[in-house]
Amino acid sequence: MLREIISNEWITILIVLCISILAFAKAAFSNRFNDFLWVIGNSKYLKIYSRDQKFIDQFDGLLFLNLIISLALFFFILYNTFFDSLAFELIFFFKLLIGIGAIILIKVLLERLIGSLFEIDSLIDSYIFQKTNYKNYIGLVLLPINILLIFAVQPTKTIIYLIIGLFLIINLVGFVSSFKTHQKLVFNNLFYFILYLCALEIAPYIILYKILN
Repeated sequence: MLREIISNEWITILIVLCISILAFAKAAFSNRFNDFLWVIGNSKYLKIYSRDQKFIDQFDGLLFLNLIISLALFFFILYNTFFDSLAFELIFFFKLLIGIGAIILIKVLLERLIGSLFEIDSLIDSYIFQKTNYKNYIGLVLLPINILLIFAVQPTKTIIYLIIGLFLIINLVGFVSSFKTHQKLVFNNLFYFILYLCALEIAPYIILYKILN
């Protein structure tokens, strides 16, 4: 028996929108989408498509749109699980959506700026490309998880922690893969790369932890 839905029909519309975005991405970029499905543990996708990476890429843009919608829905579920029950409000959701998208995009722009300042553009561009794809993969995984949490499974703190753990593992796999691919270039620019990690990879999570506390 399905559990009671935690919100109104707007959540269903958003989930259908995400499914439609992914369906369009698969139809428009069939071969690339099929390769993308195996990006975890397989460097084929990264090696092939990193050569033709663009600042604005339609395929990545579609997956990014799915990512921020799925993340916003997951944060809504997380808040309702850990804190007070919150009725779904479309205006609040769009603010959350814009906030998540802005944070990710600003971070990417800062990363490119730092890469340019330290003259490690090729390293940072390749690293951002790989990291972006692993984030988009999280959005792909998050869609069915959101569907289950909203329509079938009662979310608990344990389930939320397990999901967050899964995302951390995916990010860790992406980081290790990027490091192995560019380890020679990283070691040649080790000091600057460590500064980059401290400034834009470690510090934001420490700040977020302090804010939540």
